[in-house]
Amino acid sequence: MPSFPPSHLPTLLLTGLLTLAAQPSLAADDTEAAPKGAAVTVLKATKSCFANIVEVTGTIIPREETQVRPERMGLKVAEVLADAGDTVSAGQVLARLTLPEGGSVAVQAPVPGTIAATTAAIGATASGKGEPLFSIIARSEFDLVGLVPTRDIAKLGANQTARIKIIGAGDVDGKVRRVSTTVEPNSQLGQVFIGITTNRRLLVNSSGRAQIKTGQSCGVAVPLTAILYSTAGTVVQVVRHNRIETRRVETGLMSAGQVEITGGATGGIQEGDIVVARAGALLREGDPVRPVTSAEGK
Repeated sequence: MPSFPPSHLPTLLLTGLLTLAAQPSLAADDTEAAPKGAAVTVLKATKSCFANIVEVTGTIIPREETQVRPERMGLKVAEVLADAGDTVSAGQVLARLTLPEGGSVAVQAPVPGTIAATTAAIGATASGKGEPLFSIIARSEFDLVGLVPTRDIAKLGANQTARIKIIGAGDVDGKVRRVSTTVEPNSQLGQVFIGITTNRRLLVNSSGRAQIKTGQSCGVAVPLTAILYSTAGTVVQVVRHNRIETRRVETGLMSAGQVEITGGATGGIQEGDIVVARAGALLREGDPVRPVTSAEGK
């Protein structure tokens, strides 16, 4: 053991005490650098694309209906060869009628399609001016006719694709054919005609709901659960340096649980920002947290 002159002992003791006193301060600095707060699940804000969708609810109607009558008066139905619901071809014989002077004449389908209704019955009188013997949905083509709010009419245009859910028929494809140029003054709704593409049998006047894709928007997205609606506005909580930052944002389109961030104060949310997956009112600006990466953010 080394020996020190008695005159040096007070200096050595003072140095040791100062070293010990500095230890708690260093520990406190470490705590400041890595705050130990509540564990929160986080993920990275990523870029995503959202389809701009206009929803339309309406009724299924024939696009074009052709009425079939005999060309002359005083005929009687002798034979009925087709019924409602049948699919017919152009020129197909639908019924035979007897002439007053004897003989018969055939009633043919002028267009291919589906017979929507018929009044033909054996022994009934047929006339060129009475009720039609047959009503044919030309080419078996149907439209969904629906009403759209004024704010959405400007987004619609011919040939936009649609996905239509029809009661009793399931999902079918469609395409916008025509958009009304006027709106009903009281409701402020306008008509849209969506052509339906399907080989399935459809029921006239059945209900359907269409989703029309009018465009696409790509940008930064976060889960809907990351959005917090507060008195300060719409906000997203971001973790930076293990502390909470609250950022006001503007939201756009939503799809599959994701929300488009279109802007916000101080830059809003940027791609790669570490976002609290489930925003909570208990987390405040500057709160220390321990971020835990979710499976979604990996």
